Amino acid sequence: MITHKQVELAPYREEQSQPPLNGIIWLLGALLLVIIPHLFRLPIWISISCLAVLGWRVLAEYHHWPLPSSLIKLAITLGMIVATYLQFFTFNGLLPGSALLTMMLCLKLLEMHCIRDAMIMVFLGYFLVTTSFLFDQSVLSGLYLFTVVFTLTTALIILNHPLATKDHQRHYLSLASSLLLQAIPLMMVLFILFPRIPGPLWTLPNDQTSAKTGLSDSMRLGEITQLAESHDVAFRVKFDAAPPPANQLYWRGPVLWQTDGRNWQDLSAEFPLRDLAPKYKPQFFGEPVNYTITLQPHKQLWVFALDLPANIPDIATQHFDYQLIAENQVDDVIRYTATSYLQYTTGEPWPFALSAALQLPAQPNPRTKELAQQWLRQGLTPNQIVNQALDLFHEQPFYYSRTPPILASDDPVDEFLFTTQRGFCEHYAASFVTLMRAASIPARIVTGYQGGEFNSMGNYLIVRQSNAHAWAEVWLDSRGWVRVDPTAVIPTERIETTLDSQRFQTTLSDALNAQQSDWITQRIYWLRSGWDAANYQWNQWILGYDANKQQQFLRNLGLYNLSIKQLLMMLLLSMAAIIIGVMCYLLFHSTKSKDPVIAGYQLFCKKLAKVGIEHQSWQGPYTFCELACKKLPHLSQQITTITQCYIALRYQSDRSRHKELFLRLVNQFDPRQF
Repeated sequence: MITHKQVELAPYREEQSQPPLNGIIWLLGALLLVIIPHLFRLPIWISISCLAVLGWRVLAEYHHWPLPSSLIKLAITLGMIVATYLQFFTFNGLLPGSALLTMMLCLKLLEMHCIRDAMIMVFLGYFLVTTSFLFDQSVLSGLYLFTVVFTLTTALIILNHPLATKDHQRHYLSLASSLLLQAIPLMMVLFILFPRIPGPLWTLPNDQTSAKTGLSDSMRLGEITQLAESHDVAFRVKFDAAPPPANQLYWRGPVLWQTDGRNWQDLSAEFPLRDLAPKYKPQFFGEPVNYTITLQPHKQLWVFALDLPANIPDIATQHFDYQLIAENQVDDVIRYTATSYLQYTTGEPWPFALSAALQLPAQPNPRTKELAQQWLRQGLTPNQIVNQALDLFHEQPFYYSRTPPILASDDPVDEFLFTTQRGFCEHYAASFVTLMRAASIPARIVTGYQGGEFNSMGNYLIVRQSNAHAWAEVWLDSRGWVRVDPTAVIPTERIETTLDSQRFQTTLSDALNAQQSDWITQRIYWLRSGWDAANYQWNQWILGYDANKQQQFLRNLGLYNLSIKQLLMMLLLSMAAIIIGVMCYLLFHSTKSKDPVIAGYQLFCKKLAKVGIEHQSWQGPYTFCELACKKLPHLSQQITTITQCYIALRYQSDRSRHKELFLRLVNQFDPRQF
């Protein structure tokens, strides 16, 4: 005879107080996956500490080590908090906040005793997953974090299973998959209809330690050379028509005016007119080029456009030197449309611009200044001086190199022009502008990107950090500001890398441009292009799903200019409709496909009802078993066995062992046989 305590109360109390070992192992594995993305961003001592705590907890479970005392846990926690503050000198910001949260999550393992503690760990893990999206929102990150959520959900199921064992892993995985699939309709409704409010919902302090690779508002000889080694994407460009030739693809960025002979920078923040708009609107010629740029976050204010933009994106303003400045720091992927013309005259500039474009330090680079003065003494016009400088780079043994020698002297431009004669784009731009200013020709350095790689699978242009470039602009009375790129006149045979020699000639990848590229190289190119195309679509339709795209989507459905209140109402109604639909499906499904175990027990109860033993709705299996055994003592053994099998099937983990026996006993049971 089974007892009430053995069947119903004891397992429940025992399993609720102590989480199953299988569940703890799944939880620890899931938490390791949660913190892995953060470990690569955090200081090494934090990463090692977190991994040490996780490893210790795994060993403690297998070897039954006792948990630390409260005093030890308090000391460790305070020590980690103090160490974190000494590392960052703040708890605000993405990196300090994530570091503190990651450490607290791991330290919580030191006091995880029961199911309640394990549940807290699971939900802390879910929360930490969301913080990873604040650092990286790429497709790869999304796929990885979905795997993490799936693992956490599986751990949640196992922790709440009364008798979790390793024999039912497939069942737990299937149940976790089912739960996440059921959440997809609600997720899609929330994504599509939740109101997109311009600007972030919260503001996080700037993290200087997490600055992105990219151009800056200053240039030191050798700096852009470092960018040339980076294959990170700066932005992607979708043209409305055929893209311009490669040698016309100059993407305008920061403009540099002031120099000390080695370093170049934008006008200082104290300069009173630096934010002034152009004095006159440029005159444009030829056909316009229309395109859409998807700009990756770079933690700066400027945005890029094909030289020279005719219309200004809504997110930016145009300064007097034609660089585009965003209203807010570019911390997220942004998308904007622009129109540019490749042929133009800029018109007369502000007088202070011409004065700033002639500034040179008094002492450095005397040989450069002497060369420019020599051209002036020869009576050359500004146009002739420009051509003379370009001929110098073309005819003299200047080389275009990504690994130029260090310019160690106090006169770096002199050293480059007359000694090393090997350099990258910033060497040529800085020396050319120095020559022009020494010859009393206003000139400035423009930094940005040149060229790009065309992705034929997505039909767009990829501009990478390796396309970073610097060129010059000179002021000529008859033409305005004229772009001059001294790098472009270096003969091909004096350019050390194939990539640099082709950047002005084609936008095709080396894998397609090379005549003898092998099959493996081409396959790698197509795989890389396909992956980048997937990222592009992700940026366009997921990360770029802003208020404008939301309204456009709703207009396609016949809904025009919905307010935030109307969007919220539609969102609530849609969610209610989905929930009601799921409820109806479950109710209908339960009547059509009944569990054979439940059906067998109901048949058992019907057979007893025929002899006057009615099963009441308030009676549990144990209570009904006792009643039936009292009225039919000669069948008590069969009634008890059937009830034991039913309880095992319904409330324990092992169903396969009792199911066939239970159904056979129910079918054979006949209370009217005596």
